[in-house]
Amino acid sequence: MRLLIVNFAGDIRTDFHRLNSGGAETYYAQKYSIESYARLRQYAEEVADLIYLTEEAYDEVLPNGVRAIGCGFRQFEDIDPKKIIQLIENYDPTHLVLLTVDKNVLDWAVKRKIPTITTFANAISMQSSTPLHSLLRRIKNHRIVSLLNQPNIEWVGSYGINSSKKLQKLGVKPEKIVPWDFLIDANPGGFSPKILSKSKQDWSLCYIGSISEDKGVGDLLKAVKQLRSRSISVRLGLVGSDSTNFAKDMIAKLGLEDSVELLGFVPNHEVEPLMNSMDLVIVPSRHNYPEGFPLVIHHALRACTPIVASNHPMFKGYLQHQVNAMIFPEANASALANCVEEVLTNTDTYRRISEVSHATWHQLRLPVKWADLVSRWVSQSPADHQWLADHSLNGSKQKTTEQVSLHADYA
Repeated sequence: MRLLIVNFAGDIRTDFHRLNSGGAETYYAQKYSIESYARLRQYAEEVADLIYLTEEAYDEVLPNGVRAIGCGFRQFEDIDPKKIIQLIENYDPTHLVLLTVDKNVLDWAVKRKIPTITTFANAISMQSSTPLHSLLRRIKNHRIVSLLNQPNIEWVGSYGINSSKKLQKLGVKPEKIVPWDFLIDANPGGFSPKILSKSKQDWSLCYIGSISEDKGVGDLLKAVKQLRSRSISVRLGLVGSDSTNFAKDMIAKLGLEDSVELLGFVPNHEVEPLMNSMDLVIVPSRHNYPEGFPLVIHHALRACTPIVASNHPMFKGYLQHQVNAMIFPEANASALANCVEEVLTNTDTYRRISEVSHATWHQLRLPVKWADLVSRWVSQSPADHQWLADHSLNGSKQKTTEQVSLHADYA
């Protein structure tokens, strides 16, 4: 067996050497992922990880025995599908694990009947800005679903229940779909529920993630502008790469230089302490951003800091308005500002949301982790095959979104 894992981002070569020399994780479960790749070598002659976005192109075997193949694409616009297929063909895999939704790779695997599973971290996008784009999106999604239902695509793993049910709604056979998560911690940590002081006059907001329009960062900045115009003193910390200057330019345009701080990169071990020091964590993703289930919500719940989130379909059933979060309609800066104002001026609502943070975190966890899904597949044993079947959407051990709801769902 020559097992190839296909990844959109996460430069395994750089990450391995940094962690091996005592450096910090740059994202959650980074060490877990790299160690999981190495453990798969017990089943395969060789294990390789191919990554689209890397600083340079490379192909080398790491000290842990895993081959790292960097495509050398610096950003999404640089990606050349033909080069990716050529690199895959050069490696000549017998088995394939696909973490990113890539129709070209799926098509290649189906045509060559390569045994394949997916472990999609993001959902398949269904939202489009124009009727033409919507039609093209439906055509593309129909082709992806057709490929996923082919016999050589043996299991369709997807991050979280909602993204998995979305695949079923699109037409993927439910007996093939296995929801999984990366929540590898056994407990939610040591932070305690928070109480907002009635006398407090200045509040801090936190955003962590990709900085782009689709992630709702522009909506958040407009909401900060509105809050300031209402004489509500808030300061926003933006954590993430602003490589395109999207946030920087908008901050200047809105005159928010004294209200927003670009914090850049924050090591993973500092994320939860930072969140705990803030009054609110904002998750404003628009519907057209293909969320799986963002780890920022996982971190915020562990930090016991109340969340203000959009009504993104991937959050439905997990986050409920005024129960364990404040929910606003996507792309609506005024509604976002209203939610922030409401929770910061109602100490009872703030306390109640913070108090259920750890209970919500426990209900997010699924029984299947990434390494479980892949290792049980590559082991090729009947018992492991049955375990995967039991944890599929049609399986007897499947946890549903209805089981994670605390109270009535939001609209």
